[in-house]
Amino acid sequence: MRRNRNSIKIASIILSAMMILSACGTNGGNEPAGNAAANGEQSVEGADAETVQNVETVQNAEDATDSIPLNVIDDNYRTYYEVFVYSFCDSDGDGIGDLQGLISKLDYINDGDDSTDTDLGCNGIWLMPVNPSPTYHKYDVADYYGIDEEYGTLDDFEELLEECDKRGIKVIMDLVLNHSSSQNPWFQEAYSYLQGLGDGNPSVEECPYFDYYHFTKEQGGGYYAVEGTDWYYEAQFWSEMPDLNLDCEALREEISQITGYWLDMGVGGFRLDAVKEYYSGAPQTNIEFLSWLNDTVKAQKEDAYLVGEAWLPMTEYAPYYESGIDSVFNFAFADKDGIISKVLNGSPASKYGETVASLQEVFGAYNENYIDAPFYTNHDLGRSAGYYAGDNSPNQTKLAAAMNLFMSGSAFVYYGEELGMKGAGKDENKRAPMYWSMDAGAEGMCVGPADMDDVKMKFESLEEQQADAGSVYQFYKKVIKVRNQNPEIGRGVTEYLKDASTDTVCVLRKSYEGSEVLLVFVTGAETENIDLSSITVNGNPVGEHSEVRAMLPTGEEQIRLDGGKATMPGYSVMVLK
Repeated sequence: MRRNRNSIKIASIILSAMMILSACGTNGGNEPAGNAAANGEQSVEGADAETVQNVETVQNAEDATDSIPLNVIDDNYRTYYEVFVYSFCDSDGDGIGDLQGLISKLDYINDGDDSTDTDLGCNGIWLMPVNPSPTYHKYDVADYYGIDEEYGTLDDFEELLEECDKRGIKVIMDLVLNHSSSQNPWFQEAYSYLQGLGDGNPSVEECPYFDYYHFTKEQGGGYYAVEGTDWYYEAQFWSEMPDLNLDCEALREEISQITGYWLDMGVGGFRLDAVKEYYSGAPQTNIEFLSWLNDTVKAQKEDAYLVGEAWLPMTEYAPYYESGIDSVFNFAFADKDGIISKVLNGSPASKYGETVASLQEVFGAYNENYIDAPFYTNHDLGRSAGYYAGDNSPNQTKLAAAMNLFMSGSAFVYYGEELGMKGAGKDENKRAPMYWSMDAGAEGMCVGPADMDDVKMKFESLEEQQADAGSVYQFYKKVIKVRNQNPEIGRGVTEYLKDASTDTVCVLRKSYEGSEVLLVFVTGAETENIDLSSITVNGNPVGEHSEVRAMLPTGEEQIRLDGGKATMPGYSVMVLK
């Protein structure tokens, strides 16, 4: 990596001299910034052929992208950063992350200044649950209107929203409606009511919260006893997570008040936990409830964003778009057994290309206004750095990021993935402290969940990666920047160009509002010579008037484009327009 950084420094110095010469008339000032070196007319006295070749590569790969302005559209197609507050950043020294810690790191996520290049570039944050809860993960909510005291106060939360708004960041909250905590006052009151009822019949007039849950005198699977009575309650996930009765009209009114409360405060929408379990085993009933929820939320805030989690095969989660919610997480591409990982571990690149291109038909059949929600990992999945082994694993880790973030829709990045963090096995390991520093005692570092194993990281911390041009972090940052420069990437209709693709090359063309970009992925380890001259982008054959938007190699070997012919090293991606 050190040699690569040095060569880039040398090439940058040479490029500066070339640019001065160009400004004095050498190039006439008519050549696009990304293509000037490709003419081969400029030479540098004393530089050997290899150095000049590197100069051309650096100008195409770095300067072309760096000279393109951002084009971030304020809508629901965003790049979201998933944050587990508990493990993100600690502001008060108790070892537990908190809202003030997150506020202090907002400039890391997005500083709101398009002229800087030091932030990650995400313009959305998904907050895992922040409501009061007796557990570290907080997926059992004790108070739907509050903030857990470990994380801070409502004032802290409002400050977070204000600071995010200044930076153009949309915040969505985890909304857990399948169950509550057993410590929730709703359940506590209903439980105590039944204990004191004796042989009488329960009445919702006497205790409205009785109807918020599934109480019965018949014990079934996943039911637990109300101590001292012959009543039982349903809790399919855990005895301390009693299931909510979403048929209850009073509860639906309560849910409407909850969503309105947070939306009025400035929240931009909700991530909907476990939507397939609202009515377990009854997908159509789940969809009907989601339709009600979508209508309710959109009436409160028209541009609110809803994304549902239905951990199912694609053929089973696609119908959830029928509900009208904006997005459903695209599990087909995620995890170690998902399409991205399989392709990078040897499956044909066509699996990625064909599936990506099919999504508009698969999802659009249920809702033409769908917004896909591609993600690669989350808090329930093993960290992606563990999906790959061997000498190519850093390059595979990087390219996987581009394969996720270059999909259409609202793309999601789990905190720490941009550093190549590790973590697998039990859930606590997947939620390890954000790797700000290799010094566990450094300012802001968290201790992580109590039952977490010692997680040994594969790559260095942010401190080291920020200074390394070849790091996983720098690659992620570049990919997000390219996504932010080219609206076609996140919003475009995708076409898989089969004739130009091979088992290890995937060529996609994306179209959005009359503009096209071409994405070329090399998903294998070997260098590929790719003839793109028969392909058109925006009506022009590649090589004639096409513009290099990004060249993203994952190793030291660079991408070269000569006319319509590209030479691309293994695990690389190129973007043309």
